[in-house]
Amino acid sequence: MTEETLSRPNQRVLEIERTDETTDDHHKNTKPSFITWRAFKQELKIIVYIAGPMIPVLSAQFILQVVSLMMVGHLGELYLSSATLALSLSSVTGFSFLMGLAGGLETVGGQAYGAQQYQKLGTLTYTAIFSLILVSLPLSLIWIYMEKILVFIGQDPLISHEAGKFTIWLIPSLFGFAFLQPLVRYYQMQSLILPMLVSSCASLVLHVPLCWVLVFKSGLHNVGAALALGISVWENVIILWLYMRFSSTCAKTRAPISMELFKAMREFFRFAIPSAIMICLEWWSFEVMILLSGLLPNPQLETSVLSICLNTISTLYCIPYGIGAAASTRISNELGAGNPDAARVSTVVTVSIAVLETIFASTTLFACRHVYGYTFSNEKEVVDYVTFMVPLLCLSVIFDSIQGVLSGIARGCGWQHIGAYINLGAFYLCGIPMAAALSFWAKLRGKGLWIGLQFGSFVQTILLSIITCRINWEQQANNARRRLYDEQVLANSGLI
Repeated sequence: MTEETLSRPNQRVLEIERTDETTDDHHKNTKPSFITWRAFKQELKIIVYIAGPMIPVLSAQFILQVVSLMMVGHLGELYLSSATLALSLSSVTGFSFLMGLAGGLETVGGQAYGAQQYQKLGTLTYTAIFSLILVSLPLSLIWIYMEKILVFIGQDPLISHEAGKFTIWLIPSLFGFAFLQPLVRYYQMQSLILPMLVSSCASLVLHVPLCWVLVFKSGLHNVGAALALGISVWENVIILWLYMRFSSTCAKTRAPISMELFKAMREFFRFAIPSAIMICLEWWSFEVMILLSGLLPNPQLETSVLSICLNTISTLYCIPYGIGAAASTRISNELGAGNPDAARVSTVVTVSIAVLETIFASTTLFACRHVYGYTFSNEKEVVDYVTFMVPLLCLSVIFDSIQGVLSGIARGCGWQHIGAYINLGAFYLCGIPMAAALSFWAKLRGKGLWIGLQFGSFVQTILLSIITCRINWEQQANNARRRLYDEQVLANSGLI
């Protein structure tokens, strides 16, 4: 199976046996169908082809932050706690929001590519980049005043000062992220994974010595890690942009930069805003936990340990998120191409992979619980606390693996608004209240915060599972084709 075949879903034929033996149009046939083993294996090859490289691509982007944090951690507990707090808040007020907005491109871009509207994918990518840069301008102002904000909400003044400095030096990475995320979706929707794999790995390899020099040799200390992070993000952006502009592989989707990008903003934000809300509500719940940990006795210890736990599950989350990205790509492509059965097969395959992955990841983490803490700190108190938290981390890995793939399925269908409602109820009506009660009222401190958030993740996973099981794939394909057709008619008539 060639790369060209894998990246062009509308040319692929899945063998799906139906209980109805008629040859009517499968969009009109609502009788149940079952998936053959051959169809399952065929789709598995395609999912592995996309998700396999996507996992290291996403992991490399997250590991940039982890490497920076690990090096800062060896400067002392104050630098570690302030850097982790700064990275957490930068995720809350910047990275998560931009990543969520870019998720809207997975729906509109993926379905357009599946419908062979290739130029539209290029135009939407430019629209996403421009939109995210505009959003980054007010976000950068928030980052400039981060120290004052932290002091105002009651955080330790010393930690707030160092975290504020670190966040200011992160501003270049914010604008780099605004470029990077739409570019990643652009390649992802075409199943062009190799360019992203090369650029991400190259940036990571260069980041390690660069970060070491800026942290330990330049005299910049902790803010050197923030500067290194920004340089590495922009390296990734430059490589992907040059490949998009000059590679023949991207010729059919390389749209000219024109006023069309402004006309596409309404369509983009229609899915981008719910996507951002869905992702941010989940990310913000974990960051609320980090802020609450700063109000506990011994805040440096609690913040450091919980931030290590958060960075751990964020890094491991790259695996299910990569699988979910493959699901989003396949489902949006197939729905745009009018192939509901193929989209259903992709769902079954990706969920099956997620179950196997979560068993392996949680088992490995539990086996390494006694030595894992030394990766981030030499302080015995920190290491012992991390060892104590690992069993709870394993449960978080299980929930995150399942819901990460289910969220990708929702993005492929364009159901970000439903995911937003689910995350609002799961985390803010269930998880956070329980976390606060267990931590402060039941005196469980950091452990109580994590248990509460785990309960929110459990509720989220259950609700997403119910929604996924009730998807009418024929209706989803009809909706996607109808939307693309209507927008094409409006565009041709000059109304949008």
